[in-house]
Amino acid sequence: MNYGSTKLRDEKVFKDPVHRYIHVRDLVIWDLIGTKEFQRLRRIRQLGTTYLVFHGAEHSRFNHSLGVYEIVRRIVDDIFQGRAHWNNDERLVTLCAALLHDLGHGPFSHAFENVFQLDHEQYTRQILLGDTEVNAVLQKVAPDFPNKVAQVIAKEYPDPRVISLISSQIDADRMDYLQRDAYYTGVSYGHFDMERILRVMRPRQDKVVIKQSGIHAVEDYIMSRYQMYVQVYFHPVSRSAEVILCNILQRAKHLYRQGYTFKQAPTPFIAFFLEQITLAEYIALDESILFTYFQLWQQEDDVILRDLSSRFVNRKLFHYVDFNPEERQADYERLQALFKQLGLDPTYYFVHDTTADLPYDFYRPGEENAREPIYVELKDGSLAELSEKSALVQAVTGREQRDHKVYFPKELLYESNNKISELILSILGVKTHRSK
Repeated sequence: MNYGSTKLRDEKVFKDPVHRYIHVRDLVIWDLIGTKEFQRLRRIRQLGTTYLVFHGAEHSRFNHSLGVYEIVRRIVDDIFQGRAHWNNDERLVTLCAALLHDLGHGPFSHAFENVFQLDHEQYTRQILLGDTEVNAVLQKVAPDFPNKVAQVIAKEYPDPRVISLISSQIDADRMDYLQRDAYYTGVSYGHFDMERILRVMRPRQDKVVIKQSGIHAVEDYIMSRYQMYVQVYFHPVSRSAEVILCNILQRAKHLYRQGYTFKQAPTPFIAFFLEQITLAEYIALDESILFTYFQLWQQEDDVILRDLSSRFVNRKLFHYVDFNPEERQADYERLQALFKQLGLDPTYYFVHDTTADLPYDFYRPGEENAREPIYVELKDGSLAELSEKSALVQAVTGREQRDHKVYFPKELLYESNNKISELILSILGVKTHRSK
């Protein structure tokens, strides 16, 4: 029996709020979904701290991963199959990479990565290649199959079309998370005509292109992505929660390294504090464990850890104002000194945060992290880069959206009610008295 080509006796179907149904016909896909490493994604939120702003945003990396798989399955089974320039032998590696692309995300994803200098894609590859249930399933296809899937994740796979379906400026990952995140947050920004985009996608010799008749659908997709980043992903209140989350972990790490005695030993975090993490320790950590410790740390003797943990658990977040230290360096340094005078450590209570995104970019050869553009197939069969044929896309191409804010506990400044706190508020442009 050829395991890689074995079909299930009865097709498995997941009900899904975005795609209506997710279809599983391949035994290897069904077995991968059942592994403990994939099931762990149920305990990792897709949008991190965003649930503290949009209360419906409780969905997980698990259902997003299923969604990406379903989009790719439709492309390779319904759109590409039988077409010139597409080798159907790439089907299974493409489906597996789509399903497993987020396998290495840690709890609260990017915030957690920033604190401990981790790379979720690197951990995804380690899970694919290490002593895991996922690796055991992939090995049943062929001994070199786990490495093939890992090459797709690393963007090193020989067929660039396989990579582009999962990681490009118009890929299944983005098409799923925009719609899924819009659905669960309750906003309208992330909706676009995915059906139209899929219908006009075509494989070519070394890339996936969009037929000229689909330009308007792609424009809609790019603007939807832009709006989602501005209105949801970079929401300043969600960023406030993320700042506090990062500071909790930084404080706990600092205390552990200083020999502080915790009331409840932070056993699951020790490897991360010491930067000596095994794959098993990484996989074992999920958001349920973080929440448990945040609850426990509300009772710690350390005032900062106790306060920050209570703020996160009970949603007592920091206030924020627009402030760019690069433009106001003297004011920034003065504010740090004033916070210290007030008895608030600026490392934890006066935090600068910046966000940046490119809605769309054209290809710049030789640049690090250069982005492959979206190509349009014209009626005569020639190709053109999207911004050359769309005035709307041209208007946002290469225009980085950057935002600077500082976060701080405004209510503590009000409670201090002294000249130092008034001076801080004045420099930040905040009213020096509470509104009645």
